[in-house]
Amino acid sequence: MSEARGPEAGSLLKVRSLTKYFGTFAACNGIDLSIGPGEIHALLGENGAGKSTLVKMLFGVLQPSEGRIFWDGRPVSIGSPGEARTLGIGMVFQHFSLFEALTVAENIALSLDPKIPLAKIAEEAESLSKAYGLPLDPHAHVADLSVGERQRIEIVRALLQNPKLIILDEPTSVLTPQEADKLFETLFKLKAEGRSVLYISHRLEEVQRICDRATVLRHGKVTGDCDPRQETPASLARMMVGSDVAGVHRDSTTDLGSALVQVQNLSVPARTPFSVTLKDIALEVRAGEVLAIAGVAGNGQGELFDALSGEYPVGNDEAIRLCSKAVGRTGINGRRLLGAGFVPEERHGHAAVSDMALSDNLLLSRSQSDRSLFLAGGLLSVIRHDAIRATARRICAAMDVRKSGDDPAAGSLSGGNLQKFIIGRELDRKPAVLVVNQPTWGVDAGAASRIRQALIDLARAGSAVIVISQDLDEIFEVATNIAVISEGRLSKPYPAGDLTLEKIGLLMGGIHDSTAHSGATAGGVHAH
Repeated sequence: MSEARGPEAGSLLKVRSLTKYFGTFAACNGIDLSIGPGEIHALLGENGAGKSTLVKMLFGVLQPSEGRIFWDGRPVSIGSPGEARTLGIGMVFQHFSLFEALTVAENIALSLDPKIPLAKIAEEAESLSKAYGLPLDPHAHVADLSVGERQRIEIVRALLQNPKLIILDEPTSVLTPQEADKLFETLFKLKAEGRSVLYISHRLEEVQRICDRATVLRHGKVTGDCDPRQETPASLARMMVGSDVAGVHRDSTTDLGSALVQVQNLSVPARTPFSVTLKDIALEVRAGEVLAIAGVAGNGQGELFDALSGEYPVGNDEAIRLCSKAVGRTGINGRRLLGAGFVPEERHGHAAVSDMALSDNLLLSRSQSDRSLFLAGGLLSVIRHDAIRATARRICAAMDVRKSGDDPAAGSLSGGNLQKFIIGRELDRKPAVLVVNQPTWGVDAGAASRIRQALIDLARAGSAVIVISQDLDEIFEVATNIAVISEGRLSKPYPAGDLTLEKIGLLMGGIHDSTAHSGATAGGVHAH
């Protein structure tokens, strides 16, 4: 590290020609970026644009192949996250790294000097959390906290290290609108103190609201640097993808058919100490309908998906009916054979096996429902690899899946491109029922638009679609009707046009129907 201040003085952080190769592929290619003191700087780009690679180099997780990093005017080499924290760089990742069985203070202590007494950490964490409007009980167990409270732990843990720059990756993806507003207040307080924030988000409206500048990446290169307050979401998206992003179109009036999903008196006890009990769930989804289920993460969404998909069958066969068949005790393959499709929240390890090729992942999910297409022979079936690969190529073309080869491993795709493949894999079957959990989580604007339109089009063709999502913009874009899950209970469904962001946010926060929906049109509500 150089002792003398160089020509890069004036910026807190500056990178020049920063490049990272994986083999011959340049994930980041000659990136220039500067962040000033007291600046909230957005980093934008579609999935696979190089954002994650760039911030991993800034936080010492990856080492650059070429280029320089300047910190407070001096060239630096950041060899590890520990070195980044020592410099004054903190990071809050999109996926939290917390141990649920430990307390708040114990989780925070794991990233601090082990010589610091736990009591002192608890005291300082509580004091700092109050000062920044992020109240926390340091003695509470993480398992008992909401996702919003868990995010506060990560932010407080970063702030306890007194950073000059905090990197936030999709920080509002798990928050209610009210919690997001509180987070923005915290960011403005950090800015007023002269601290800087590098803010990664696909929510362009909030970028416009809080960010002073934005750097846009596309295919590993910087394609724009702007004041987002002088742009529109459409112009920012255009910089990200290189063309106009197609809007999502939904019919204002839809003729609904017969009920294809019927759930009555569904109660499921928590399977683990950290899961949620489902309590008397009732819902009905008809042909042509998109029922969107909103809620803050950790309120029973995963448990509801498991019950609907048959991954964890329930004891009462009549509790769930798909296509007029009682399936409560039927597993996932049996439900697929009835014409249902399912997309779980977690892409890697749940929806796809990362180390396996796309065609092999396709076979895993379709070997039963498309046996005649993909398997030849009797008892000793032969896999028809040509048919499988042809179908995989068709799915990739239909969903604009961008990949490095003809049939690469699932794990080699960016998150958004893998999500497009997984959803395309289910849509290709033209299912009568589709249940999808967090369809566009961490997905860029262009991919999100394509996925949402595909869900609407499936319903328009006569399928029943259930979308479980934490993204309220997405919910209002796709939904015919909206219900909210909170602490394992599902509200009555309301026509999408009868709800506002404020009302749905109150429901997500646990406020009951009578309060949250006092302004909803009573005549438009249908309860199942």
